[in-house]
Amino acid sequence: MSRRWVFISTAAEEFGVQRLCRVLGVSRSGFYRWQAGAEVRRARERADAEATAEIRAVHAEHAGAYGAPRIHAELRARGRLINRKRVARLMREHGIVGLHLRKRKRTTMRDHTAPPAPDLLERDFTAAALDVRWCGDITYIPVGSSWLYLATVIDICSRRVVDWSIADHMRVDLVVDAIEAAAAARGGNVAGVAFHTDHGAQYTSRAFAAACRRNGIRRSMGRVGSSYDNALAESFFQGLKRELTHRLRWTSKADARLDLFRWLSYYNHRHRHPALQYLTPVEFEQRLVNSANLDLAA
Repeated sequence: MSRRWVFISTAAEEFGVQRLCRVLGVSRSGFYRWQAGAEVRRARERADAEATAEIRAVHAEHAGAYGAPRIHAELRARGRLINRKRVARLMREHGIVGLHLRKRKRTTMRDHTAPPAPDLLERDFTAAALDVRWCGDITYIPVGSSWLYLATVIDICSRRVVDWSIADHMRVDLVVDAIEAAAAARGGNVAGVAFHTDHGAQYTSRAFAAACRRNGIRRSMGRVGSSYDNALAESFFQGLKRELTHRLRWTSKADARLDLFRWLSYYNHRHRHPALQYLTPVEFEQRLVNSANLDLAA
């Protein structure tokens, strides 16, 4: 109908509203109602254009990674009152799309001779407080014709990457350095933390077990060959590859290391997480700390 109203509006001076409405089989009252709402429609179009510009800015600021939920959360955090469905509609209408996951290639190489650790999580990737449950894994980063390897330690409560290690090998030093760095980042007071991994040879090694004992960390492992038993770490690496490594091609390991550092810092400080009510990991941790301080003061 809107096309008919527009045509009548543009041709009314030449042919008259009454004749055009009769020919097109519409009512004059309907046309006049449409005409009376023209200013409202123009205002709505202007508001949509402004909102779309803001959406594009957030989308570009986060390198095209954010979809409607995170863009909506970012706009709300900036004080912009806007409905999530409206954000999704405008993105759909203007072809603004977030990045999607790709299937991850596995790098786990199991040591069949190593005694397994118990499963302390049993697929329950929740934690009531910081430094109660951590998880980690290793992923590969292609650099020219060679590789870098990234090992992470993630706090399950806040989804923060507590610390990490990057190397051009997959020896046990890679994961030992990551767990030692994470313990140091938390001030060395991590006794009792459960650290959940897969059955990779690095995590079942004696050197890694010794590093965990030194820091009072309890090792935990899921079942063999089940990605769901370390789903949080798997999901984190899917996001890393979706937002970074599938989009860039490095020929220099120094450049790759720098970009990885930048992205991991971005993830901790600016990446809004749906499991955290769209707060960033650092914001979420700060709220927990502030809440605990208020409880102590009370």
